[in-house]
Amino acid sequence: MLLRARLCLAVATVFPTLANAAGIRIINGFERVYIQPFGTNGVRVRSSLMRDPTGTELSALYDPPIEGPGGNQGLSFDTELGVQGSGQFINGDLLVSVQGGRLFFYRRESNGTDTLLTSEYADTKALPSRFYTQDFRASSFQAAFSFTSDPDEQFYGMGQQACCRDDSVNKKGQVIDLINFNSQVPIPVYMSNKGYLQFFNMPGQGQIEFSQRRTRFVASEANVVDYFLTTAAPGNYDALQQQYTGVTGRQPTPPDFILGYQQSKLRYWNQSQVIDVAQRFHDEKVNVSLIVVDFFNWKYQGDWSFDPEFWPDPAGMAAQVKELTGAEMMVSLWPSVEDLSVNYLSLQRGGMLATTRDGTGVQDSFAGVYIRLVDSTNPAAREFLWKRLNDSYFSIGIHNFWIDQADGGSLGEPLLNNGQPINILPYARTFTQYFSGTQEATGKLYPWFHQAAIDEGLHNLTNSKSTTSCEYMSLTRSTFAGGQRYCSYLWSGDTSSEFSTLAQQITVGVSVSASGISSWTLDIGGFDGLNVDSDAGRELFVRWFAMGVFLPYTRVHGSRGCNITGANVPFGNNCPNEPWAYGDENFVILKEYITLRYQLIPYVKKLFQMLQATGRTIMRPLYYDFSSSDDNVVNGTRANDPSIIHEYMFGPRILVAPVTEANVASKVVYLPCLPDSLLEQGLSWTHWWTDVEFGQGGAFVHVNAGLGEIPVFYLGTKQDIFSGNI
Repeated sequence: MLLRARLCLAVATVFPTLANAAGIRIINGFERVYIQPFGTNGVRVRSSLMRDPTGTELSALYDPPIEGPGGNQGLSFDTELGVQGSGQFINGDLLVSVQGGRLFFYRRESNGTDTLLTSEYADTKALPSRFYTQDFRASSFQAAFSFTSDPDEQFYGMGQQACCRDDSVNKKGQVIDLINFNSQVPIPVYMSNKGYLQFFNMPGQGQIEFSQRRTRFVASEANVVDYFLTTAAPGNYDALQQQYTGVTGRQPTPPDFILGYQQSKLRYWNQSQVIDVAQRFHDEKVNVSLIVVDFFNWKYQGDWSFDPEFWPDPAGMAAQVKELTGAEMMVSLWPSVEDLSVNYLSLQRGGMLATTRDGTGVQDSFAGVYIRLVDSTNPAAREFLWKRLNDSYFSIGIHNFWIDQADGGSLGEPLLNNGQPINILPYARTFTQYFSGTQEATGKLYPWFHQAAIDEGLHNLTNSKSTTSCEYMSLTRSTFAGGQRYCSYLWSGDTSSEFSTLAQQITVGVSVSASGISSWTLDIGGFDGLNVDSDAGRELFVRWFAMGVFLPYTRVHGSRGCNITGANVPFGNNCPNEPWAYGDENFVILKEYITLRYQLIPYVKKLFQMLQATGRTIMRPLYYDFSSSDDNVVNGTRANDPSIIHEYMFGPRILVAPVTEANVASKVVYLPCLPDSLLEQGLSWTHWWTDVEFGQGGAFVHVNAGLGEIPVFYLGTKQDIFSGNI
């Protein structure tokens, strides 16, 4: 039997209890710091130079919060401190103390003591914990804010680093660049195993450094440094997520259809191919809920409409797909606009294209032409974009949109000239400027506003006032904190088709979930490098598909290799990517997995309802549920041990351990020691495929793992799972 983990002892402090405070202001030369209660057990800190924050800066925070105090308080305070001043207030279980000008954050324990969570970093010789660099040509500045951390402290979250060697759950020891590009969606929010969450409400570029004794946030350009911190009991990560989503927003429940099977590839390039695929799904009696038309369905970039040469009757196509399969359709849009686009002059004249410091407005090139970016941070551009999407797609029966390449700064890569003969010259990315500000200061909000453009349009067109449910969805490759408030879901971008990447997608998924984004999926099979005619490619696809059944969304996509010649059209890959393309024996297995996915829809729907109500994470790393009961989980997570971090809970009842190696027929799976709360319900681990009970956990078990039997264990009964009665 494994030893049960123990919580750290509280550190006693001597502070008076001050409740219902409006906050503290520190005046320190040219620096102003506002410290205010915000949200449940939370605090918001804003720091600026030379002048007060305006209170109208771009922000992912709701004001007032969905839950907890602190709304609409502006810059109010009831205590003012000088350079070496001291003061404190409490908000629920959080005590915020200023001691000699430094900030300290404590959790108030039930026994009357206070536990230090973190404080602004200081040492005998060290830079100030709030360190600024300003070029007086502008009011903005660079900032580096440092906080203490324990050498053995663990940090989780930080969004998505999806390709391809960051295979970690515990981020301690890492430096994470805060810049978005294909597969990289870093979000400056992290949870500590000490029982706190910290979020930097900063949409600009920079870094977060998790060193041994110091955590440092660096902003490349800011007018205000703005962060939120909240606390809960150690191990209660659901409470931290509830409090975080209580100030940044909650995911609306998705429509039922999108919880089924989603079919896509790069690419169906004319409408007869789409109809043929729908006909085959109908004839094979295989369920499909969404069929996707990928990029270059347009004539020129920025048209946001079908090229009539290849799509003569898209309305008829959508209707026929619906009649044959019952499936909805989704269409890809890019943010790029070329000079020949029908929309270019209107966008340029209206100031709706992002510009550049040199004034050309050219952000990148693709497919042999220079391109600009539509500036979705501009409300007028969002309105223009939605009108085009409605006229070209929504009004004819295509209601779901795929936001691709809209990562910000360039056309979505860490390099320029994407897809061109020369694309790896070591130039800085284009100095892009938006309606909202520079890429350096606000760039991470570019995809966020792209999501907003579609969300706003859908709500206005359907007269829907609901913020808790969705009729249709957008799929996005990038986002920022608060992106979960939209009818949108994130995927992990263009990943490589390798078993090592399949393993890495597990840690990606749980890290995104720990960052408040549970509405997440991936390209089943990986995006690039899989040959559908090879035995190795087929095996990898089936293994990846098995994991995809146990994700928030089950989505097939990718650029495939095969023995078929490509079409003589741009990006006209004719290789198949449908379930029947992977061999007759595998088709049988894939059909069974698809059937299982549809059986699980009531369970998945319940998970999304729980997510909407409380922010409860769907794809759950083992530390979420077993830190208090299993030292192996704690220690394995600290060390990023694959035997621990390559497993996850899919909701509260299902443990998933994907096969991440080739040519294996069995797998060793670690079953965590169940906590008392589950033992009291009489629950134990049961193997999904054989219904054999394996007890209360705390041991490695060896199970068969054929292509049709991904290692999965469940708690309770399948009847409850299939009915969503959890």
